[in-house]
Amino acid sequence: MPNARTRDLTQGPIGRTLFVFALPILAGNVLQSLNGSVNAIWVGRFLGEEALTATANANNIMFFLIGAVFGVGMAATILVGQAMGTKDTAQAKLVIGTSATFFFLVSLVIAFAGMPLSRHILVWMSTPAESLALAESYLRIIFMAVPFLYMFAFLSAILRGSGDTRTPFVFLMLAVLLDIVLNPLLIFGIGPLPEMGIAGSATSTLVANVISLAAMLLWLRHRRHPLWISRHENAVYKPDIAILRALVVKGVPMGLQMIVISLAMIMMISMVNAYGVDYASAYGAALQLWTYIQMPAMAIGAACSSMAAQNVGAGHWDRVNATARTGTAFNFLMTGALIAPVILFDHTTLSLFLPDGSAALEHGRHLNHIAVWSFLFFGVSFVISGVVRATGAVIPPLVILGIAMWGIRIPFADLLQPTLGIDAIWWSFPVSALCSMLMSMAYYRWGNWRKAKMLKPDPDAVAVPSEVPSQVPSPVADQGPRA
Repeated sequence: MPNARTRDLTQGPIGRTLFVFALPILAGNVLQSLNGSVNAIWVGRFLGEEALTATANANNIMFFLIGAVFGVGMAATILVGQAMGTKDTAQAKLVIGTSATFFFLVSLVIAFAGMPLSRHILVWMSTPAESLALAESYLRIIFMAVPFLYMFAFLSAILRGSGDTRTPFVFLMLAVLLDIVLNPLLIFGIGPLPEMGIAGSATSTLVANVISLAAMLLWLRHRRHPLWISRHENAVYKPDIAILRALVVKGVPMGLQMIVISLAMIMMISMVNAYGVDYASAYGAALQLWTYIQMPAMAIGAACSSMAAQNVGAGHWDRVNATARTGTAFNFLMTGALIAPVILFDHTTLSLFLPDGSAALEHGRHLNHIAVWSFLFFGVSFVISGVVRATGAVIPPLVILGIAMWGIRIPFADLLQPTLGIDAIWWSFPVSALCSMLMSMAYYRWGNWRKAKMLKPDPDAVAVPSEVPSQVPSPVADQGPRA
C-alpha cells in the first residue's frame, strides 16, 4: 500500500526527485490506455461491431466531460502545490475544501442532467441507428459514474500538488484491475452476477471507481494524511470566493487547451479521410502508437508543474529554472527512447493494427517517418507550459497552442496540399510542433510569467522572504483573486 505522505519538492536533487515523482504519473497513463484497450476487446470481439461503435460514441462524451474539468483540477494542483511550498497547510485545506465542493456539485449537475438527455446527445452526434439503443444504455450508466470519476480525479490532482503521486497511482491501479476483472463478469453474467451485455461494461467502470474512491478516502483517513480534513475542520468546505474565482479564471484556459487540441485533431482527421480508407486507416494506426509516445512528455509536464508550484510558493526560483531544464532533458531522453523503436521496427509496430499486405501499412510507415519526430518538440512545449502555469500564467500557453494548431498546423496542411499532396498533412505536425516549442521557449525566456499569481496577495499578510530577484516579485499564493 502507498505511504500516504506529502513530498517536499523544494528539497533534494532535481533530477532524481522529478524522475521518481513523474514515474507513477506515467505508469497511470499507461494503465488507463491499456484498460481502454482491454475493455474494447471484450465489447468488440464478443458483443459485435454495433456494441463497439456504441462504446466509442459514449466514451467520446466521457472523455469530453473529464477534459472539461481538467483545467480546474490543474488549478487546484497548482494552488495546493504553492501552499505546500510555503508550508501553509491551512491554506492548502482551504483550497481542497472549496475545490471538493465545486467538483462535487458540478458532477451532480452533470449526472442528473446527463442521464435523461443521453439519447438526445447521441442523436446529435449522429450515432448510427443500429448502435443507438446500446449507446444509450451504456452512456446513462457512465453519467451515473461521473461524480465518482470527478472526485477520484480531483483527489489525485491535489495529492500530486502535495508531492504524492504514489497514492493516486496505487488506487488508479486498483480501479483499472477491478474494471478489467468485472467487465466479462457483468457482460456475460458469470456466476451469481446478472448478464448485462454492454451495460455491464459501463457498470464495471462505475463499480470499480466507487470502490477505488472509497478505498482511497479510507486509506488517507487511516494514515492521517496531512491534508485530510477532519470533522472539526468541515468549515473549509464552504466555498471561498477568492479561491473559487481562481479555480475558474485560471482553470478554464487550461481546460480550453484540451478543446483546442481536440478540435484541431478532428480537422486533421477530416483532411486525411478525403484521401480514402487506406490513408485513413494508416493514420489511425499511427495515432494508436502516438498515444503511447506522448505519454512521457505528458507525465513529465504534469510532474514539472507540481514541482515548480511548490518551489514558486517557497520562492526557490533557481529550482524552478532547474526543473524546466531537467524536465526538457528527460523529455528528449524518454520520448526519444520510444520514437527510436517505432522507426526502426515500423513494420512490426504498425502490423499490430494493420494486416500484412495492406497498402495502409506502407502509408503508415511513410507518415510515421515524417510526423513522429514532432513529439520531441511537443514534449518541450508541454514541460515549459507546465512550469510557467505553476505561477498562474495560463493565458500565454493557450495562445501559443492556438497559434501552433490553428495558425500553423491547419493552414500548412490545407494550403500546401496542392503542392505536397497528403505529405503536407504529415509535415504539418513537426512544423507546428517546432514553432510551438520556439514560441514557448521565447515566452519562458522573455515573458512575464514570473510575475503572475494564482491568488492576489493579501495586504495584511506577513511578507515571506524569497530568493527571487527584487525586480521579480514572488508569486506566493495568498488570499483574494487577482484583479
